[in-house]
Amino acid sequence: MDNIYLFVLVILMAFAISALIVGVSNDAVNFLNSALGSKAAPRYVILLVASTGILLGSIFSSGMMEVARRGVFYPENFYFHEMMMVFLTVMFTNVILLDLFNTFGLPTSTTVSLVFGLLGSAVAVAMVKIWNTAGESLADLPHYINSGKAMGIIFGILVSVIIAFITGTVVMYITRVIFSFHYQRAFRYVGPLWCGIALTAISYFAIFKGLKDTPIMPRELMAWMDAHTGLMMVYCFIGWTILMGVIHYLFRLNILKLTVLAGTLSLALAFAGNDLVNFIGVSVAGYDSYNIAAEAAKHGADLATFKMGALASDNMGAVANPYILFIGGLIMVTTIWLSKKARSVSDTEINLARQDDGVERFGSTSLSRALVRGAVNFNKNFAKYVPERAQRFIAKRFEPMAVIEAAEKAPFDLIRATVNLAVASILIASATSLRLPLSTTYVTFMVAMGSSLADRAWGRESAVYRITGVLTVISGWFLTAAVAFTVAFIVGLVLMYGGNIAIYGLAAVCVFILFQSKVLFSRRQKKAAAREALYHGNNGELNIVDESTQEICNAMQTMTKLYQETIEGLASEDRRKLKDTMRAAEQMYQEAHERKYRLLPILRKLEANNIDTAHYYVQVADYVNEVAKALVHITRPSFDHIDNNHEGLSPAQLADLQEINERVSAIYDEIIQMLQTKDFSHLDDALQHRDELFEILAKAIKNQIYRVRDNASSSRSSMLYLDIINETKTMVLQSRNLLKSQKHFLAADE
Repeated sequence: MDNIYLFVLVILMAFAISALIVGVSNDAVNFLNSALGSKAAPRYVILLVASTGILLGSIFSSGMMEVARRGVFYPENFYFHEMMMVFLTVMFTNVILLDLFNTFGLPTSTTVSLVFGLLGSAVAVAMVKIWNTAGESLADLPHYINSGKAMGIIFGILVSVIIAFITGTVVMYITRVIFSFHYQRAFRYVGPLWCGIALTAISYFAIFKGLKDTPIMPRELMAWMDAHTGLMMVYCFIGWTILMGVIHYLFRLNILKLTVLAGTLSLALAFAGNDLVNFIGVSVAGYDSYNIAAEAAKHGADLATFKMGALASDNMGAVANPYILFIGGLIMVTTIWLSKKARSVSDTEINLARQDDGVERFGSTSLSRALVRGAVNFNKNFAKYVPERAQRFIAKRFEPMAVIEAAEKAPFDLIRATVNLAVASILIASATSLRLPLSTTYVTFMVAMGSSLADRAWGRESAVYRITGVLTVISGWFLTAAVAFTVAFIVGLVLMYGGNIAIYGLAAVCVFILFQSKVLFSRRQKKAAAREALYHGNNGELNIVDESTQEICNAMQTMTKLYQETIEGLASEDRRKLKDTMRAAEQMYQEAHERKYRLLPILRKLEANNIDTAHYYVQVADYVNEVAKALVHITRPSFDHIDNNHEGLSPAQLADLQEINERVSAIYDEIIQMLQTKDFSHLDDALQHRDELFEILAKAIKNQIYRVRDNASSSRSSMLYLDIINETKTMVLQSRNLLKSQKHFLAADE
C-alpha cells in the first residue's frame, strides 16, 4: 500500500486528538453551565462530577459510527482513495472551525460541523468522480449521496432549536410562578416532590440517551424498559421523591444542589457516550477503511478500483474500539480541567443567561431592537385583558431577592438550574427514543435562553443586548453549517486534484492556522488577566485606583502614537497605514465603551468608604470614552479620504498638522508623566500649553479659510483638514478634563 495512506492515517489520528480537545472545549458548556451558573458547588467539585460522567460514558459508550461511516453517503460506491480523501477533508475542516469558534468564545455544534463537513466533502469527491466517469452526470449525484438522511438530520436540528426555546420558556415561567425567587419557604413543603420530578427526567435521560445500547445494559432489560417505560418512570418518581424527602428533612442537606449535580453527571455521561463519535468518528472510520484496504491488498485486490462496501457492512459493527473510546474519555477529562477556551465558551452562555445586568458583551442591532419593541407592545396589549389582581400576584412571584454580596451571588439560582437540566434531559431523551436527530448543543443552549427569558433576566436594560447575543450564537450555528459545507467542498476538490502535494500542503496550513489561533487566544487571555490583576491587589481586594491610572496611561500613549501615525499616513498617502490606524482607534474606542459598562458591577463592590470617590471614577471612564471617540473621528475620515483616492492634503496643510502633532505629543507626554508619578504640581503648565495649542488651532483654521478663498485646496481636503482640527481640540479638551478628574480621584482616595 502506498505510504501516503499511512501519512493520511497519522493525520487522522493526530487531528482526532485535536478534535477531542477543541470539541470538548466547545461542548463542555452543555453539561457544566447549569451547575457553574447556579454555583451548586465549588468548581472543582462540579468538574469532578462531570469527569466521572465522561469516564463512565466513554467506558460504556455505544460509540455509534453510522453517521461517520454511512450517514450521508453510500461508501459502497466510492473507491478506497476517494473514501480516505472524504475523511481527511472532514478532519481538516472540522478541527479548524471548532477551534476558531472556541477562540472567540462562541458555542457551536459539533454535530452540525460533522454532518455538513461530511456532506460537503462527499459531494466534492462524488462530483469529481462523476466528471471523470463517462456516461454520468450530476443527475447521478443521489447515487453517491444519501440526501434523504442528511436532510432529516438538518431538519431535526432546526426544529430542536424552536422546541427547546419554547419549552424552556413555558416550564420556567410556570416553575417561577409556583416557587417565586423566594423559593425557600415553598420548597420546605414541595421541595422533595420537585426534585423527584427533575431527577425522574434526568434518570430517563441517563438511561435512554446515556446507557441505552451499551454493554452495561442487557438487551432483555432494555426491551423490558422500552415496553414498560411509563411504569418505570412512576417507580423512579416515587423512589426519588422519598429519597429526597429523607435527605431534606432528616439530614438537612440542600437537595437542589444534589439534583443539579446529578443532572450534570447525567449530561456528561450521555455526552461522552454518544457525542464522542462527533470528534473521533471520522478518524476511526478512516482507520477502519485503511484496515479493510490493507486486508484486501494482501489478497491481491487493486486498491485503485477497490470499493468500500465493507465499510457499510453490518459485519463491521457499529461500535468503536473500547480502548480508543476510553482514551478519548481521558483526553476529554483532561481538557475540561485545563482548557481556558472551555471557560471562555461557558462565560458566553452564562452571561447571556445571568439574572443581573451590567455585563453585556454584545451590542444592539435593528432586529434585536425590533423584537424587544414588539415584545413590549405585546405585553402592554396583553395586560389589558388580564385582571389587575392576577397581574399583581404574578409580579410578586417575579420580584427578585435583595442584592447580596457579589462574591456570593450566582448568575442564576438553583431553581432555574434544575429546570435547565430537567427540560434538556427530557427533550434529548425523547428525541433519542423516537430516533429523531438533534444537536445537544442547540437544545441545552436554547433551553437555557428560554428559561432566562421567562425568568425576566432579559429586562428592559439588557434584553436588546442579550437577544443580539443569542442571535449571534444562532447565526454562528448556521454559519458553521454553511462554512463547514463550503470549506469541505473546496478542500475536497483540492485534495482530489492536487494529489500528494495538496495533502502535505493542507496539513501544513492547518497546523499553522491552529497555531495562530492558539496565539490569538493566548493574547486575549493575557490581556484579560492583566486587566483583572489591575482591578485587584495582592490581597485580592478591589483596586480601581491603580487600574484606572494604568489604563489611562496606556490609553494616552496609544492615542499619541495613533494621532502621529495618522498625520504621517496622510502625508505619504499610505492607505494601509491609515487603515491599521483606524482599526486600532476603533478597537481602543470599543474597549473604552466596554469599560463604561463595567462600572456597575465595580461600583457595587465598592466599600462604604470608597463611595465618595466613585463619582470621580465614573467621570474618568466617561472622559476616556470621549477622547477615544474623538480619535476615531480623526482616523476614520482620514482613511476614507485616501481610500476613495481623493486629492491629498497640500504641503501647507500638512505643515500645520505636523506642528499641531508636535504640540499634542508634548502635552500628552506631560499628562502621562503626571499620571505615572501622581505629581500634579505642573498641572498649570500643562493647561498653559493647552491654551497655546488652542491658539495654534485657531490660527490653522484662519489659514485654511484663506486657502479656501484663494482656491488653494480642494473642498474635500478642506473638510478633512477642518474635521481634524476640530476633533483635535475636542480630544485635548477632554484629556484636560480627564486629567483633572483623575487628580481629584487620587486625592479623594488618599
